[in-house]
Amino acid sequence: MEKIIPNRLQKGDKVMVIAPARGVKIIGKEVREIAKQRLESLGLEVVFAPNAIDENWDYMGSSSIEKRVSDIHTAFTDKSVKGIMTIIGGANSNQLLKYLDYDLIRQNPKVFCGFSDITALENAILAKTGMITYYGPHFSSLGMKKGCDYTFEHFIKMLVEEGKDDIAPSQIWSDDLWFLDQEKREFEANEGYWNIHGGTAEGTIIGGNLCTFNLLLGTSFRPKFVKDTILFIEDTESSSLADFERNLQALMYQEDFVNVKGIVIGRFQKGSKVTREGLEFILNTKAELKDIPILANVDFGHSAPLLTIPLGGQAKLANGHLSYGN
Repeated sequence: MEKIIPNRLQKGDKVMVIAPARGVKIIGKEVREIAKQRLESLGLEVVFAPNAIDENWDYMGSSSIEKRVSDIHTAFTDKSVKGIMTIIGGANSNQLLKYLDYDLIRQNPKVFCGFSDITALENAILAKTGMITYYGPHFSSLGMKKGCDYTFEHFIKMLVEEGKDDIAPSQIWSDDLWFLDQEKREFEANEGYWNIHGGTAEGTIIGGNLCTFNLLLGTSFRPKFVKDTILFIEDTESSSLADFERNLQALMYQEDFVNVKGIVIGRFQKGSKVTREGLEFILNTKAELKDIPILANVDFGHSAPLLTIPLGGQAKLANGHLSYGN
């Protein structure tokens, strides 16, 4: 399938915020306003999809399947919209996959950005249309008062400026509940990347949140691991080392996993209790991975800050150094 690269965002472009999993109701007005101001500082106009502010939530904190699908179609149909951002993640965006009009999406390519549960949507769109999607901040992620500079800098590099990025670790990181108190934040020094297996590899980026990605196994919504794939994976604090290992093993049983030539792993949250020693142990028990470059503790996942990673784009690993682009 031919790769489709959405146009980068320009001054005057409209960005539509959608809620394909949890809705806007749980995101405070202050967070929304800060995020809106950040995007407006780039000359972008921010609008909300019709049902993103729906008050009729179900027990999952979401609008109905029909309304969420309608908002995605509205965002792709509206010619004035050049970028689409998810408000936040959740646990049920995979409900929408069979209802999406992938021909409509293919004919109207545009920036689509989010992470976590949005993994399901982004990979389904990539698999069905060939359009690059972006594993990056939610709209709400840009609502941090403090600790957002690295996130916003790399968001701009990928989606506004170069469309490529040469990555260096963030100086600081945080795993606090920042949305509860914007003034009382907890940051710590970043120890840098864990270069678990050295070596070089270059290829197509596939991945996202591991446990969500695995929901696509055995379906047409899972992108194939094409020749020379670089797998990007991360997981939440609810995923222990044992959970991470079993999910990775399930992925490794896919017939096309032989095409994976490098692995990049996002930073683990403190609640997962995953250590470098433990991660190295489980990775080194897998004979299939012994000759594959593996870089971990990279700035993506469920802590802050966050990179913006082009799913379907190209990445290069070179002895602990990472770069990628469309």
